Order: sequence, then structure tokens, then C-alpha cells
Amino acid sequence: MKHHRTARTARALLGGVSLICLGWADAAFAQAAEPKPDKVGVEEIIVTAQRREERLQDVPAAVTAFSANTLRDLQASTVGDLQGSIPNLTIHEGDAANAVVYIRGVGQIDSLAFADPGVGVYVDDVYLGRAQGAFLDVYDVDRIEVLRGPQGTLYGRNTIGGAVKFVSKGLTNDVAGSAEATIGDYDRREFKGSISGPLIQDKLLAKASLAIAKRDGYGENAFDGRSDGDKNLIAGRLAFEYRASDDLTFRLNLDGSKDRPDTSRTPARATPVFGFPATKSDPFKVDADFNDRNDLTTGGVSFVADWRVSERLELKSITAYRRMFYDAHLDVDATPQPIFGVYDDEKQHQFSQELQFNYTGDKLTAVGGVFYFKERDKTFSGLYGPALGLVTGSLNDQTNENWAAYGQATYGLTDRLSATAGLRYTAETKDFFRTQKYFSAVTTLPVPYDQGPYATFIDTSGDFHALTPKLGLDYKVSDDVLAYASVSRGFKSGGFDGRANDGAGAVPYDPETLWAYEAGVKSSLLDHRLTANAAVFWNDYKDLQLSSFAATSTGAFTALFTNAGAATMRGAELELVARPAPPLTLNLVLGYLDAHYDRYIGPGGVDISAQRKLVNAPRWDGKVGAAYRFELAGGGAVIVGADAAFRSRTYPTVSSSQVLSQGGYTLFDAFVRWESPDDHWWAQLGAKNIGDKHYVEQGFDLSDSLGIQLAYYGAPKTVSFTIGAKF
Repeated sequence: MKHHRTARTARALLGGVSLICLGWADAAFAQAAEPKPDKVGVEEIIVTAQRREERLQDVPAAVTAFSANTLRDLQASTVGDLQGSIPNLTIHEGDAANAVVYIRGVGQIDSLAFADPGVGVYVDDVYLGRAQGAFLDVYDVDRIEVLRGPQGTLYGRNTIGGAVKFVSKGLTNDVAGSAEATIGDYDRREFKGSISGPLIQDKLLAKASLAIAKRDGYGENAFDGRSDGDKNLIAGRLAFEYRASDDLTFRLNLDGSKDRPDTSRTPARATPVFGFPATKSDPFKVDADFNDRNDLTTGGVSFVADWRVSERLELKSITAYRRMFYDAHLDVDATPQPIFGVYDDEKQHQFSQELQFNYTGDKLTAVGGVFYFKERDKTFSGLYGPALGLVTGSLNDQTNENWAAYGQATYGLTDRLSATAGLRYTAETKDFFRTQKYFSAVTTLPVPYDQGPYATFIDTSGDFHALTPKLGLDYKVSDDVLAYASVSRGFKSGGFDGRANDGAGAVPYDPETLWAYEAGVKSSLLDHRLTANAAVFWNDYKDLQLSSFAATSTGAFTALFTNAGAATMRGAELELVARPAPPLTLNLVLGYLDAHYDRYIGPGGVDISAQRKLVNAPRWDGKVGAAYRFELAGGGAVIVGADAAFRSRTYPTVSSSQVLSQGGYTLFDAFVRWESPDDHWWAQLGAKNIGDKHYVEQGFDLSDSLGIQLAYYGAPKTVSFTIGAKF
């Protein structure tokens, strides 16, 4: 079956190549036409990283932004495709449809609801409380901004490691729209479209967008002959904006997504598992009996009121409600026997309210506000291993309530020198309830949870609070060169181990804290033909919240979520974009990270920091790329681009397993795109991971308890063809 699909896809791709070549051969190449003045230099992006519109090059912090055009060149279909284009960023989909995001070695790998993300993900200024549903598909996007370092004095929800901001397309007073369709190998079929325009001219605007994404899984399952880890997504957004006056607008945003694949994703056996040999040459050849479900549904609504009180003062209210449902069967033994599966049924909803002011004066600019966030998550989950007589059921019910006040102000000491000061106060309460049961004779799901006594019964709560400041200086060396330095404190509240088996295990773990020191230079040189941004940083990280798997004194399996102790991260980052000639664009991204534990208290109170490496913290990572635009004599253009993303050895598990560690590797991508003379049509042929490199993204190290290790691999080589239109 797969060979027939591949043949159909190959014919379609060849047709796509022919279409591009016909456009190319419409006329022989002429000398590159003189570009418009605004296309001579590097693309300038306006961002809202500091909660107000400003040039990216004027933001005194480490921020990377991608416009819709740049995302198209990256062939970005999900936020995971940003990895490599941002220094010291690791981002991929985890084992349970969760977003795993690390910036400068700060993040959270655990997918369960009790563990808060270390890096915040925002959609149109609304924080996504859970990792499930935060691995976003790229559609209806104006830009994506990635902020590195703590963001507590600017954002409603505190983020200790950084923030990923998804900004959707704005509404238009004239009818405008776009659409694109993609086919590719693994029977990939996608459609993305949006339309915007006035319902009442100059008063009421509307926008609708739709995304459909389907493909077979990258793995082949010998157990049932089906693919493993497929995708079947439909998602959409609606927005309405009422312009009551030139100074007062109201916007209603609605979004939803539903992914209903046939299977979940099964790991490869990195070691022998219960008598089954380790996976050897092809990690996408799996053998799983418990991978038949991986359903994810998300939805939300937000209401934004924006009032420009005067030329200097703006007030904004952001009210939002979101829901998320996740239901999965995950084969964690990666064998055709019902030995060690995990089932998960999670329901989460959240409400947030932010009131914000933004002041812009001659010398003083300030942002501040108050923020309220309440979230409830109910997860029914357990282990499914009837072959070993090991079946469990547990109910976790957690409520988080967060209050915060924040503010940041920048004052111009001179025409070139400015000082920044910020402060945030956070108070959070977590209520945690957990029950658990064990079953020995159960062979099917659902488990009879209404029968028998509880083996675990926990009902507790905890309060966490912190005061987190920021101080900074920035100096305009010239109109095109900005130097800055800052120090800030990050905070992530504590909580309760969602795998605790008794009251002693439910003692709250401590909050994380981080002092971040950063200095950098942003420059636009050579008549804006070269953008060169560099930063150095030093993070002093305390009480890291880490999950691990071990054996108890009796030899039983146990999962732990504890504070590790302390760590130091220091490093440097470089981002270059150059246009030495109008048709040619060159890119270089380079990240260096020296990250190590200063103290890691393991089982028995022993310091094991010398034996452990930080998770998702490669010493080196980066990308080099180039794109060349050939202007056609008859109009239109052909753009050819390629890049290579590299990273050094990475440890995806808290245990620092050498078996699961991924050695250094490089991924190669390329594309060729034809654009019509009127810029309304385009067609693109692209390939990712051209060398078909096999690389580990995530793993389970159960060697201390069950004696097994399992690895999740990134996507293999893929080829796609896209036709797009806009009007």
C-alpha cells in the first residue's frame, strides 16, 4: 500500500517540478531586475516583544522574529520547524502530543499536567497553560516571535525561560485572502486558507481561516501492518473587530482544532525490551499493540478591548477562556505484547484576565498591568500491562489560581542612553487531589475504577509567591547600532508530584528561580544590507524541577519529580542576515551553551552533579543558509534556497543516558519556488532532512527500574510540493 502512495506522490511531485520549470523557461534568464528600494536591504520586522510596536532591532533583548515570508522559506508547518533557526533553542513534539521547548537549557520535558512549562507559548497574547495543544501548526500567521530569558515584567503569565509568541494575521478593511495546498510523501495532504474583509466598511471587520493537515505516520508497525504516528488535523480561526472610533476597538477571537489520527507514536527500542531485541538499522520499524489512540482537541475564545486614551496612553483588556482534551494510548514497551502501556484521558480548561496600560512619552515609556489566571486539569491515567499483571488507574485533579502585578519602564537619560527597571509580584495557589488503584486481573480498558479501595488518597494544597525584578541599560551607539545589558530574575512556582504514591511523596516541590545576566549588540550595517545581532548570557538557576524513573529499595518501579539543586548556563549567540547583492540572502545562526549542574542531590542524598548533563542543552547549535532570487525576463521570479542546521551532542533525558544521547548531526533542507509576475501565485518544491538522518529527539530511560531504554526519533526525509495564491 505504501508503494502505491509513494508512486502517486512521486508523479504529483514531478508534475510540480514541471510547473516550476515551465514558469522558469517562459523566458530565458535576464539580468536581475533592479529591485524596489524597500527590497535592497534586509527585511525589517515590527514586533510586539515589549508589548508595543517597535522595530526588532530597537528591542534591547535577545529576540528572534519570523515573518510569514521567512516561515515559508523555512518550510515551517509546525513550530518545531523553528529549531535550528534560533540559537540555543530546542523545540519538538514530545511523546504525548506535548510541546517540548527549551531555551538556553531552561524548559520542561515532562508531559503530565502537574508540571508547568518552562517556556511560555502564547497565541495572540493568550498564554497556553498546558504543553498539550501548545505544539502549534503554522497557519494564519503574521509572525512568530521567540524571546530568550525571563519575561515576568512584561507578560501576564510568568515565564522563566522565555516565550514563543504566535501572532495571527490582522484584519483588513479591504477583502484579502490567501490559500495554499500541499502534497508530499507519506501521503501528506494539506490545505491552508484565510479570508478577511469588512462586514460594515470601516466599522466591522471579519476574518476566517482554515487548516487541514493529513499524513501517514513515519513508522511502519509490524504488529498490524499500519503506519505509526499519523496526523489527521482540522483547525480554524474566526475573528471580528469592531472599530467604535479611531481610538476604541473591540476584537473577538475564536479558534479550535481537532486531531484524530489512527495511531499514537511508538518509540524505538534502544535496548532489548523483555526479550525483544533492540531496534537496529531502521528506528521507524516498530512493533506495537497499544498505539490505537492519540486524540487532541483544543478551543478558545478571547475578547480584546483596546482604548487609546490619548496620544501617549493606551489601555487594553484581554479576557480569554480555553479548553483542551487529550485521550491517548501510548505503547511504552514498544513490543507486540501488552506489557507496559500508558493510557491518558485529560481534560483542562483555563480562564485569564489581563488589564494592561502602555505609556509612551518623550523620555519615558512604560508597560504595566494586573493578571489573573485560573486553571483546572483532571487527568485519568494509568499503566496497562496485563501480561505482567500490572494495571493501575489514577485520578489527578489540580487547580491553579494565579494573581500577578507587573510593570516595566524605560527612561531616556540622554538622547542615546536609556535605563530600564521592572518589577513583578506573583502569588499562586495550587490545590491537588489524587487517588490511585491497582488491578491484577484486568485485561481490558477501561479499568473498573469504582471497585475496591484506594491505594493512594491525597488531598492537599500549597501557596507560592515571588518578587522578580529587572534592571537594564541600553545605548544607541548610532542610529543603526544598539548595545544593551540587563539583569532579571525568573520564577516558576512549585507544585505537587502527580505520580506520588503517598502523602510523603505529595510534599510540594520548591519553585524554580533564575537570575539571568545578558549583554548584547544589535546592528544594521552596510546600508541595511547586513543585520548582525550578538548576545552573551549567564544564568544562575536554582531548584530545577526534574522528572526521573528509578527503582525503590524493594526493586519496584517508581517515578520521581524533584528539585535537582542548582545549575549554571553561560553562553553566546550570533545571528547574521546579509544581502551582499539584491538577489542573494545569506543567513548564519550560531549558539554556544556551557551548561552544567552545580548541585544535583539524587536518591540517598548523594550529589550526582558530576554524572549528569542538562536536558536539551547542546554545547553548539546553529544554521547556515542561502537563498537566491532569479528575476525572469517575462516577469516573475524563481527563488532557490538551501540551509544546513547542526547541533552537537544532546541529552534528551534527565538520567543523561549515553545510550539515548544523540551525537552531533546536521540536517539539510532545500527549496525552489516560482512566483508569478503579479505576485498572486506561487509554487514551491521543498525537501527536508535531505540526508535522511536518524536522530533522537526524546527518550525514556527505565533502566534503573525495568531495565529498558526507548527512543523517539525526529522526522525522516520528506519531500513536498505546494501551490499558493493570494489576493
